[in-house]
Amino acid sequence: MPPRPGTYLGFDPGERRLGAAVGETLTGHARALRTLRCRAGEPDWDELDALLAEWQPAGAVVGIPRHADGSASHSTRLAERFAGRLGSRSGLPVHRIDERLSSREAAAALQARGRRSAALDAEAARVILETWLSEHCP
Repeated sequence: MPPRPGTYLGFDPGERRLGAAVGETLTGHARALRTLRCRAGEPDWDELDALLAEWQPAGAVVGIPRHADGSASHSTRLAERFAGRLGSRSGLPVHRIDERLSSREAAAALQARGRRSAALDAEAARVILETWLSEHCP
């Protein structure tokens, strides 16, 4: 079943930072929004709730990191916990996607545009969301 049309937020969760991006099913494109601070993998939920209220997304996409061999890591568990809590708190459908190479691709994209690495987490969220959009919204 295809996803609901509309705006989606993409997230690249981590121990200390949460990258956020926004994209549209109509265009299949996404853009980096910002990076939110986390404490032990937990974002500032008030700040995240404000982001959800601002964009009113049809759903969310969360990048789930894995080792190169596909096995789970500590980061995998943090991302899965975040995805679960995001869905419970927001009532939105939360889609998960393998994000093993998103940070590398994001760093290359930023370097090509001459941008600072401070935007890496939000850019990784853009890569995650755009990958999901290309796979699910032809």
